Amino acid sequence: WARPDRVVFAATRADAAAAGFDDALIYQELALSPVERTIPFEQLDLPGAGVPFDGWREAEGRVDY
Repeated sequence: WARPDRVVFAATRADAAAAGFDDALIYQELALSPVERTIPFEQLDLPGAGVPFDGWREAEGRVDY
């Protein structure tokens, strides 16, 4: 959500996968509709879940993205 102007990296997702840090399934799952996913994504209905965002909206000097 930070919307950076630039991202700099050296190793690729393929490099990470070759070392055993394969997150390709997560990327594939996020591209699917919730009913098509093999991994359940569950949103919890927690009281106060939006409080951090309320605080951000009320913060003086914040930078709008």
